[in-house]
Amino acid sequence: MIDTLLNPVKESIQISLLVAVMMILVDLINVSTKNKLESFFINARKFKQYILASLIGTVPGCIGGFTNVSLYIHGLISFGALAGAMVAVSGDEAFVMLAMFPKQALILFAILFVIGVFSGWLIDLIVKKYKIPTCENCKEMITHPKENSFKHYIKEHIWKHIIKKHLWKTALWTFGALAVVEFGLKYLHLEEFTSQYKIVFLFVGALVGLIPESGPHLIFVTLFAQGLIPFSVLLTSSIVQDGHGMLPMLSYSLKDSMLLKTFNFIIGITIGLILLAVGL
Repeated sequence: MIDTLLNPVKESIQISLLVAVMMILVDLINVSTKNKLESFFINARKFKQYILASLIGTVPGCIGGFTNVSLYIHGLISFGALAGAMVAVSGDEAFVMLAMFPKQALILFAILFVIGVFSGWLIDLIVKKYKIPTCENCKEMITHPKENSFKHYIKEHIWKHIIKKHLWKTALWTFGALAVVEFGLKYLHLEEFTSQYKIVFLFVGALVGLIPESGPHLIFVTLFAQGLIPFSVLLTSSIVQDGHGMLPMLSYSLKDSMLLKTFNFIIGITIGLILLAVGL
């Protein structure tokens, strides 16, 4: 029993250290470029919206989701562009995937990006055709003061945001997921169960993806890393889930949030079932 817990502890510490480094690097890039986003989108043509929004969505962590919600609220991207971008979002789990299986993770992110671009275009067509009201209370663009202080960055970004809000949760969820899988493999014949009920895991993954929280998706990340579920299940869960990215959207418009998650749930299930049927 002790060995069953020690292995997940060691792995979760290693993964969390890698995640911390990647989170800081991504945040540094975000801080240095976010003031340029407004001009990009103001001058962007319609289809470029889908490409740029989905590209931002593929950035590991919650940053991509938060950025796109802000752009949507300020009227700079369409509802479809936001929905497609949320397909591309992998939340904090993206860091864990890069630590656990970097090559497959990059392939997954590329696939999510492509699906996000074309999903955004398709969703906007549906919204326009059926005259579905969206973005009814879009606000004016809000500007933020410049943040040049190194002390401010360490305190506000690294300590208060990365460590206090994200890193400890990611570390706990990673340990929990690893421990569950380790226990299941050793005592519950988890390999046999996952091989027989792949379609069940696909639907469960999609349902778990509806939760606006980084963490639950790590169960499926860990199962995939151990070779216990196929790529189609991981992809389905990744399409539907968006980490913390939906939290500001929920506070802005519950109706738009539910509509967005409905579209992404349908897209995730559809693509997942197709890939599962062809053996992926």
